[in-house]
Amino acid sequence: MRKIILASASPRRRELLANAGVIFQVCPGNSEEKITKEIPEDIVKELSLQKAMATALKFDMEEGTVILGADTIVSFDNKILGNPKKDAVNTLSMLQGNTHQVYTGVTVMERKDSKWETITFAECTDVSFYPVSEEEIRAYVATGEPMDKAGSYGIQGGFGAYVKGIRGDYTNVVGLPVGRLFYATKKHGIELRG
Repeated sequence: MRKIILASASPRRRELLANAGVIFQVCPGNSEEKITKEIPEDIVKELSLQKAMATALKFDMEEGTVILGADTIVSFDNKILGNPKKDAVNTLSMLQGNTHQVYTGVTVMERKDSKWETITFAECTDVSFYPVSEEEIRAYVATGEPMDKAGSYGIQGGFGAYVKGIRGDYTNVVGLPVGRLFYATKKHGIELRG
């Protein structure tokens, strides 16, 4: 059976993969992120590749091993939103009543003929929120839930109550575009299940 490694510590990505029937190990590479790109789609592709590479370089991997790296960012008005620990209230205040974009970059690396073959792509989903009061935003931030999430919210959590609609892949907003992942790997002859 093929060894599949998720190069991410994200509990949401683990849950999405497990729910899709993938049997995998978790092994984040823990590399320092270096952003050299400016366009959100290019940034997440670059970061997902760095994460997958860091894990690939950490161990001597056997033939057929597949490594999955992913990174998610939120963009509003062509600006990438920063660390939720510093600015969660301001970030959510900006997003409420508006539409923003969630980008996830995914890199799939397969060990083949003693080298790594790589697939990298990005997915974008538009998310719109209803207007939300400052009191509701502060109460949500006080729960601590937004502190490790791109855009300072989890669509699957408490702030999901304010989502007016999405255009695109829901699982992308959670942190891993599962449908696109399966489509891309299948096209390249990589079966993630079984």
